[in-house]
Amino acid sequence: MSGQKRIRVLVIDDSASVRQTMTAILQEDPQIEVIAAASDPFGAARYIQDELPDVITLDVEMPRMDGITFLRKLMTQCPIPVVMCSSLTEEGSETLLQALEAGAVDVILKPRIGVADHLIEQHFQIRETVKAAADARVGGKRPPRPSTGREPEKKLTADAVLPPPSGRAMSRTTEMVVCMGASTGGTEALREVLEALPANAPGIVIVQHMPEHFTKAFARRLDGLCEVAVKEASHGDPVLRGHVLIAPGGKHTMLERQGARYHVSVRDGPLVSRHRPSVDVLFRSAARNAGSNAVGIIMTGMGDDGARGLLEMREAGARTIAQDEASSIVFGMPKEAIARGAAEHVAPLQNIARALLQAADR
Repeated sequence: MSGQKRIRVLVIDDSASVRQTMTAILQEDPQIEVIAAASDPFGAARYIQDELPDVITLDVEMPRMDGITFLRKLMTQCPIPVVMCSSLTEEGSETLLQALEAGAVDVILKPRIGVADHLIEQHFQIRETVKAAADARVGGKRPPRPSTGREPEKKLTADAVLPPPSGRAMSRTTEMVVCMGASTGGTEALREVLEALPANAPGIVIVQHMPEHFTKAFARRLDGLCEVAVKEASHGDPVLRGHVLIAPGGKHTMLERQGARYHVSVRDGPLVSRHRPSVDVLFRSAARNAGSNAVGIIMTGMGDDGARGLLEMREAGARTIAQDEASSIVFGMPKEAIARGAAEHVAPLQNIARALLQAADR
């Protein structure tokens, strides 16, 4: 990393042990430098006056000023990518949804004790989320990030969960199914798309990279805002017109078909494209089991999860759409899909709902 600029991170948490652990986890990655750790927003403000970090990790519950109040002040005065850090429970996830609405780019879980494999996955996800945040568009601007010059780490593909498509899927049916994938910035982007859909929209299955527990609250929030019905997916749920299924955090979700009807399979499995749920897994299952009866949509997010799967969907006869760069918080996932020739159509966020309906009504 000599000569390469590292991502400068400010850690804010009232727990000294969490500050120490977060600092150690982040600095295991040579692309990241923790420039300071503060116990509350007042201490953090003093650090920010001296040196602007590239990313802030911010606890929710703190004395003197809570994290969301500080976040709102920061977004109006000095927009910096913020990742909310919490001991996430289903009850607390509603608060973290408010944080995303207030301008946070993502959410991570505080490090917790567990088996070695779980800890490795958790630590990896924390570092990857912080690196994605460094590339996020905040306040209408996307900071330039220099190349690290490092070879990308090897990662599993959807082959680890299900085999590749073999030829064309079954013949057309009267019902279309829509599969969508998103990551960093996706919670608000998906809200905008789903709010624009009518109550009789095609059945939709979504993978949004999120921690477990968080997806249930996210689905509940969307259900209260949209004409379509939204819920966290459970194993065996049917994919129905006017309904949206959100893949649960920590589980892969796949599209399956029985006769003329579609349903979802929710399973454990390894990280695919460094994620679980993985967009690649959902898209591959759609290519195998829906073919030309499907529409695939890839949206804002870091990395390339979903790019291979979207190409498989297009090759199987599906209509495919990618979000454009200007409207993406992080352009990584759509960019990779476009570069592979996976996207038949590229659209700004405000046009995706209309493009979805047009593709499903072909």
